[in-house]
Amino acid sequence: MSSKPTRNWKRIQPTSLRHALELCKDHARERLNKSVERIGEDMGVSDHWTLYKWLSTGRLPTNMIRPFETACGIDYVTRWIAASSGRLLVDVATGRNLNHADIAELHEHFAGTVKLLSAFYARPGDPAETLAALTKHMEHMAWHRSNVVQHANPQLEL
Repeated sequence: MSSKPTRNWKRIQPTSLRHALELCKDHARERLNKSVERIGEDMGVSDHWTLYKWLSTGRLPTNMIRPFETACGIDYVTRWIAASSGRLLVDVATGRNLNHADIAELHEHFAGTVKLLSAFYARPGDPAETLAALTKHMEHMAWHRSNVVQHANPQLEL
């Protein structure tokens, strides 16, 4: 009996709005064990067929993006909107000290990204995977920059 390999949700980058919607739905199903009906309930959508329609057409009303992402537990639609405008999203840094796992993860992301970039330039092909890795790496580095700034100037807790 073979089990389906789990996806690394942190590394996936949506390639279109419809792909972002599908990724959110898949994340909710695989990680949170939620059906489309349950996602719709959590969003406050009275008729789950409406959510099916939005998913099939790739046309989710703007005011439903945050409720949808919250119900799905991941923000692929927001990520796609930012990336389609040439922007990066950076998680809000807390100024916390890093541990060994954080540094190891940073090295792993950097090495994987450089490997994909080298392979792309050696033999150009479909840039999607390389672009996704570069985007994720830039987001990580921007977070670390922000974290260093925040660490040097911590916010007062209210």
